[in-house]
Amino acid sequence: MKKIHLMLIITAGILLIGSVTAGWIHLYISQQTLPDHVQVGGWNVGGKKKDNVLKELDDRLKQLEQQPLTLSLAAKGVPDAAMTLKEAGVTFEADDFRSSVAGLYEGNWLERFKARQHFKTDWQLSPHWNRSVLKQRFDSSWEEKHFGEPVNASRRITKDDKVAYTPEISVYRIDWETFTDTMTALIPKRFLSPEEAAAPLKAKLPIYMLKPEVTVSSLREEGIDRKIIEFNTGLGSSAAGRIYNVNSAAKAMDGMLLKPGDIFDYGKVIARAEAKYGFREAPVIVNGKLVPGIGGGICQVSSTIYNAALRTGLEIVERRNHSLPVSYLPKGLDATFAEGSINFRFKNTTGKSLYIRAFVDGSTLTVKFFGTFPKNTEYLVESRTVETLPVPDKFVQNKAIPAGAQEVLQEGKPGYIVETYQIKKVNGAVVERKRISRDTYRAQNRLIAVNSGREDSGNDSSGSKDQIVEDGISGPQF
Repeated sequence: MKKIHLMLIITAGILLIGSVTAGWIHLYISQQTLPDHVQVGGWNVGGKKKDNVLKELDDRLKQLEQQPLTLSLAAKGVPDAAMTLKEAGVTFEADDFRSSVAGLYEGNWLERFKARQHFKTDWQLSPHWNRSVLKQRFDSSWEEKHFGEPVNASRRITKDDKVAYTPEISVYRIDWETFTDTMTALIPKRFLSPEEAAAPLKAKLPIYMLKPEVTVSSLREEGIDRKIIEFNTGLGSSAAGRIYNVNSAAKAMDGMLLKPGDIFDYGKVIARAEAKYGFREAPVIVNGKLVPGIGGGICQVSSTIYNAALRTGLEIVERRNHSLPVSYLPKGLDATFAEGSINFRFKNTTGKSLYIRAFVDGSTLTVKFFGTFPKNTEYLVESRTVETLPVPDKFVQNKAIPAGAQEVLQEGKPGYIVETYQIKKVNGAVVERKRISRDTYRAQNRLIAVNSGREDSGNDSSGSKDQIVEDGISGPQF
């Protein structure tokens, strides 16, 4: 009996302890207060009712988002910008804390017991910053309004042929990469005390100098150091149409910049001149004769720049002489052009950029090259006639004169074969002499009228359907 009685007492004790324990656990996990010593963003919430804490948490987060912020720039004349953290794109949340609080009241009793037992005592706020909000406020339009726009440096040639520069203008711009670090460090990670909240948060918008794409330094690197050659040809008694055409072609290439290795293409210059200025009527060369046409005179520009290129030692890629000698240059020194057939091209072999100036002043066409060129080096050009070609006779039938008689209607002109040499001098001494061209200028017929008594028209066989128009863009219109 004693053993049975003891067992009953033990059983009753166990049941009592279990009941008490179960009751305690129920009370423990059913508490509506948070565990002791818990802080959220430095705010002590331990032992407080969870519903009150969660409601006040919302209020505190909203209040923190309304914390004043002053942004200033290290630039004169730009006022400070005042706003709240929320207006700067900053928001706060404590979702991890909320989720853990919810875990105190969810699941079975064991899960709830463990959640309360292991509840963290120190919780951080989670700030989020949407940087695009400030970037939209201080966008490129705002920067241009307050700081201006960058201006490229420019180069000009003075009246005395000096190379001068106008410096670039650099402007301030906001350094967003640096400001990201500044703002991230400034944003509170905890609730502010009343004393701290009384003063606005302050930060400087860092700035940097934005340089334009073209600076004096970048221009100088192109190597336009000085005038290296000037060459002139006279327009003489050229008619107004011819002068206009020469001026149009000159303006189309004035200011051209050739980078190292670039090819100067006169055909592109003529296309640009025709599109921008147009050409007028002036004599052109067709089949060795001067005839009315459009664009007459444009070869004076190609010939003038050809001479400048020769005297700079540049590589001549393509060049052909006129079929007839020209009045503005010695034989062997001209460069003709026929659209679609004959072009003039040279390559910039100076190793630096080459700047071209071309203009008509009065009755003179001038071409100037500016760039980098050794001062102790010069190129001379010599041309000489090695053969004179006889004047051929051309007979035409004329029944108005007596039978068997002859009448000279037009005197012919001889042709020439000309060789041109380029002489290179360094420190005044000749170091190289080479032939650069051997040109043939066609002889012009002497026109003779005869009366042979026949119906034929003489020995004229010069007519050609394939007419090449030199020194212009089109020949006579029939």
